[in-house]
Amino acid sequence: MKFISTLVGFIIFVLFFSFALKNSQEVDLQLFLHYELRGPLVLMLLGFFVAGAVLGVLALTPTVFRHRREANKHKTTIHTLQTSAQQAAQQPQPDSVNTQ
Repeated sequence: MKFISTLVGFIIFVLFFSFALKNSQEVDLQLFLHYELRGPLVLMLLGFFVAGAVLGVLALTPTVFRHRREANKHKTTIHTLQTSAQQAAQQPQPDSVNTQ
């Protein structure tokens, strides 16, 4: 299985590398206020891909922290219930009284 994943990774690397070699022409990116950014197309694409990935991770950050906070709250609740159940099991049971 490790060999297959290594082979697939190598094939994907070769495909992306050949894509980069075929798209090495210069492009102009027109920004606001008459700023212009010039560079190879593949670097522009890579930059925007990385920026999108970073923005995606930042957008998920509040959700991740909320889930962590809820998970910790549930863990403390479970721990409290387990300790109370253990204490109830350890308490001696009263003797039954038979009235005849």
